[in-house]
Amino acid sequence: MVKEKRVKTQALAVGAILTALVVVLQLMGSFVRFGPFSISLVLIPIVIGAAMSDWKIGGWLGLVFSVAVILSGDAMAFFAIDVAGTIITVLAKGILCGISAGVVYKLFEKRNSYLAVALAAVVCPIVNTGVFLLGCRLFFFETIAQWGAAQGFVNAAEYMFLGLVGGNFLVELGANIILAPVIYRIINAVKKG
Repeated sequence: MVKEKRVKTQALAVGAILTALVVVLQLMGSFVRFGPFSISLVLIPIVIGAAMSDWKIGGWLGLVFSVAVILSGDAMAFFAIDVAGTIITVLAKGILCGISAGVVYKLFEKRNSYLAVALAAVVCPIVNTGVFLLGCRLFFFETIAQWGAAQGFVNAAEYMFLGLVGGNFLVELGANIILAPVIYRIINAVKKG
């Protein structure tokens, strides 16, 4: 009973700290650049929370990330096209990337906890970007085709993959992969402490 209470208290404290970190990283994220791309380091605390606690905390942190995206103005161009589509896309991509990181971590944790962290760190940006692309296809495709044509892309799909997400996705995925060992050490230190 006491151990269960301690675990719940620890999960609550970790969730609260990571919630604050997600907000700060999202609001300050436009200042972290790798060449022309801003890097969203916000996915890292989402992976940490999902792995340390569970998929529910991952989903919560994804929701916080989504709300911060909406409030920061990062989705303004899409709001001008379709308000409901923007809200659905932003909420879905954030929540689902957190949930998927938690589920993947849990699936592989007993086999190899380092592998579980690495896979969660890879799945999180893939789901985030994949759901964003799906939302672009469902809600914004005509406008995106126009944006792509104006920038010289052959078609909307090429613009979506190369213009909207290509380099940024690769940098975020790389950052998550490189930082997976750090994430693993943080999780182990907290779980042992």
